[in-house]
Formats: sequence, structure tokens, C-alpha cells
Amino acid sequence: MRVSGQAASVVIGILISGCSFAPPYKVPESAPTPDAYRELGQWKTAEPNDSASKGTWWTSFNDGELNALESRATDANQTLKAAFARLQEARADTRVARADLFPMITGQASAQKARTSPNSPTYIKGDPTEGNDFNLEGDLSYELDLWGRVRNEIASARATEQASAADLAAVRLSVQTEVASDYFGLRSYDSQQQLLDRTVEDYRKAFNLEQTLFDGGAAPLADVEQARAQLHSAETQQADIHLLRGQMQHAIGVLIGENPSTFHLAITPLPADAAPPAIDPGMPSALLERRPDVAEAERRVAAANAQIGVARAAYFPQFTLGASSGLNSVHAANWISAPSLFWSVGPQVSFPIFEGGKLVAQTARAKATYSEQVATYRNTVLTAYQDVEDDLLALRQLQIESISQAQAIDASNIAFQKAQDRYTAGLVTYLEVASTETTALQAQLSGINIESRRLSAAVMLIKALGGGWSDGT
Repeated sequence: MRVSGQAASVVIGILISGCSFAPPYKVPESAPTPDAYRELGQWKTAEPNDSASKGTWWTSFNDGELNALESRATDANQTLKAAFARLQEARADTRVARADLFPMITGQASAQKARTSPNSPTYIKGDPTEGNDFNLEGDLSYELDLWGRVRNEIASARATEQASAADLAAVRLSVQTEVASDYFGLRSYDSQQQLLDRTVEDYRKAFNLEQTLFDGGAAPLADVEQARAQLHSAETQQADIHLLRGQMQHAIGVLIGENPSTFHLAITPLPADAAPPAIDPGMPSALLERRPDVAEAERRVAAANAQIGVARAAYFPQFTLGASSGLNSVHAANWISAPSLFWSVGPQVSFPIFEGGKLVAQTARAKATYSEQVATYRNTVLTAYQDVEDDLLALRQLQIESISQAQAIDASNIAFQKAQDRYTAGLVTYLEVASTETTALQAQLSGINIESRRLSAAVMLIKALGGGWSDGT
């Protein structure tokens, strides 16, 4: 029976295109997506600042020094450079896998003089024991990807490359948000340091006054010691803030790729009207598109899925087309000539017969890796929703705390002023003044801390949303 040319073409096409044993891939199902964030509550959402692009979300805080630090971190952060290098490695791995789609051609040349032992079983009596061997050879090898092994290797490598790109985006976002969070923490310490510097100076004046009054017999020793204790307590807090600020400054230096020993930021307290920018969290469903860590986890699932096809293909025969040709002679004079030509061509097939359960184990491992990556992806999605809910809750509650703390500051200042008036009138001891003054100081320090936490919560919300937002996404 003769086979038509068209039928033969179809058969050849099938053999060339082969098949794939990788399971059909689809994005794993995660937890049901809610219609809205639970912790959004009554927190008023606003349209995002249109002037702030998705890539430079920190400009919404309107702080020139923060903008400069973010730019330096993007250019010089070493963790970010390492993540970029990992992406370059993954891109190279994809090119390595893709190279198996093409024939491999190698060449070799040699020229040697050798002596054969007359006692060798292969030696023919009468032949010379010494001779030359000039060889020039080229080999071609091409694997027919009938079972999709090569294509699945490429698919896996490509998905891993995409995961590395998402990892780079995640690291970049992490570095950027850490710079912003540390920066606002530093400015908070600057505000506290400014307040404590002023407070220590006031306490020292009060202590000197009480000492003078005691020396003149107009104040009891208890008032002097109370003023002394108050002064030294404030000095302790002042020293601790210096410590915390120095460590935070060192951390920022490392983030922007500078030596902490030489990096310095001038003391700049938080502005009195410092507040988080308006951030629209959008719809929960958009979170899966925004978050680079979610994208990375999903791509690693795809890579693991393709590896199942690679493992399954190992059960089947491997067909290779091979060819070899070259020139070989014992004399250099006629080496490059037609009679010195040799060649060979033909297919080769290899297939497993007994491998002690290795292929079964490799397939089981590939399936287990896939299951692991699916679980990791689902957990990443759940964590993403948790991050947003946590930060929405933090912003809402810290706004409430900010209002109540402002009232506490006003009340403590009034109480201190009244106690000072009563002390001046001789109605109370210095103990009441010191107590109310300490309460007022702690209220102000708490107020600064709350405002710093509000700014950091806004930064963390931006990170939880994937590093940027735009209307309708």
C-alpha cells in the first residue's frame, strides 16, 4: 500500500511536533475573593494622587529627601543587585534550555605520533610500530523531542525566569518600603529628640531653681530630689533616643548602599501636619494582579507543572539523529584530500530497561514539588489579603488614636499649667508639678509615635497592595 505525500507529511509533522506529558496548566484556585475588604469599615477612601506614577508611589508623601533616598536605594542597594543577578541567571537558564531545540554540532582536530607495542594482540606483524595520526572531525547530534521533554524544560525555565522577574519586583518593593518606613521612623526620633532636648533644658532650670530655693531654706529637700529625678529620667530618655536614631540612620545607610560609618542625615523633625496620603485600596480581586510575590508563587507552580512532563517523558525512548564526518590520514601531505574523507550517519535510540525505581521516584518528586508550590501559592494569596486587612485596620485605628491622643496632650498641658500655678501660689509641692509635667511629656512622645506609626502603616498598605495603584485597578 502506497502512502500519499500529504499523509506522509502529516505523519512527519506529528513526529516532529511530538506530544507533551505535562498536565494541562491552569492557575490554582485560591480562597474565594471577597467583594470588599472587611477592615475598610468607615475609613474614607479617596482617589489616588494622579501625579504619582505607579513606579514612584513614595512621591505621594511630598518629601524631597525621601524621594532622593528612594532613588539612591534603587541604584545602589546590594540586595536589589543580587535579585537582578538572579534574574539574569534565570534568563540564561532559559536560553540554555531553548538551545536543545537545535542540533548540536561539535568539531575536533588532532595531530599525534604514536607507537604500537609489538606485543599488543592487535599488532600485525610486519606493520611499522610507529606512525602519525592526523584527524579533523565534525559531529552532529539532534534529539527528536517526541515526548515534549525539551519543550517542557523550556516551559519550566521560562516560568522560573518570570518568577525571578517577579521576585526582583518584590525585592525592589521591599527595599523601597523599608527605606520609607525607616525614614519616617528616623524623623519620628528627630521629633522626640527635639522635644526631649527642650525638656531636659527646662528640667535642668527647674532643678537649679529648686536647689537655690533649698539652699535659701525656701524649699524642702524632697522637692530638690524630685526635680533631680525628673531631670535624670529625661536625660535617660534623651540618650535612648540618640541610640535609636543612630541605629536607624545606619540601617538607612545600608539600604541605599552607603557605609554606615560615613552616612549622615541632618536632624529634621516630622512636620506638625504630617499625615498619610489618601490611598485607594481598590477591589480585592485586583490584589492578585498587583502583588509581585503572588505572581512569583504562581509562576513557580507553572514551572513545577512543566517538570512533571519532563519526568514522565523519561519513561519513553529517546530518539537522536547523529552524523559524523571528517578527514583522517597518517600523512600530513594527503590529510586534506578526498581519499581521507570519512563519514557516518544514522539514528540512535535509547530507552530505560531497569533503573531501580529511579523514574518512578523522579515523577513522584515532581508531583510533590507541584503540590508544594500550589500550597505556597495559596498561602501567599491568603497572606496578601491578611496584609491589606491588617494595614487598613492599622490606618483606621491609628487615626482614632491620633484624635484621642491630641485631646490627651491638650488636657495634660492644661493640667501641668494649673499645677504650676498652684505651686507658684504655694498651694502644692513640686511633686504635683513634676507629676503633671511628666504626664504631659509622655503624652507628647506618644503623639509623635502615633503619627510615625500612621505614616508607616500607609507605607505598609502600599506594599500590601503591590507597590502602587491606579484608578480602576
